[in-house]
Amino acid sequence: MTQESDMAESGMQSDGDGSATTDVGDLQDTVDDLLVQLHEAKSVPLSGNVLVDRELFLGLLEKLRAELPDELRAARWMVREREAFISRTNEKAREIIDKARAEADELVSESNITKEAVEEANILVRRAEGEARRMRLETEDDIDRKLQDTEHLLAQLLAEVKGSRTELHQARPAPPDVPV
Repeated sequence: MTQESDMAESGMQSDGDGSATTDVGDLQDTVDDLLVQLHEAKSVPLSGNVLVDRELFLGLLEKLRAELPDELRAARWMVREREAFISRTNEKAREIIDKARAEADELVSESNITKEAVEEANILVRRAEGEARRMRLETEDDIDRKLQDTEHLLAQLLAEVKGSRTELHQARPAPPDVPV
């Protein structure tokens, strides 16, 4: 059996680098499995409690917990990457500005092209600042889109969890009266 067919049977998808990722459908399936277990659980006489298969239930909960943090780690990673990219962009801009100023100082020191050197340095500085600003804005837009996608996914997951909790907490039918 191939890796793709193994992953297809287990509900996993390949992300192109050989590793497997879990999609929202798998998370919903796990929540659905938990709900089915609760709905089909036998009632404990004289109480509102039910008996569930502890190992199965714990396994499903651990699977769910293991799958959820990937989305959160991805969001945190994107924020750190955004900050690192902005830092690198700012450093590159500073290097360009420093280089432009150094070139300007060198040109200024030459007496026959002083005016031209100052103008060229100013152009380089403005160009470098504009390029840095453009790169920073593009990066922020890209990161914002990715964070919005992650926020949407997390909102969907939260809605699913809230719906499951609501179903879980709905009133169960009263146990039958037991003759005394």
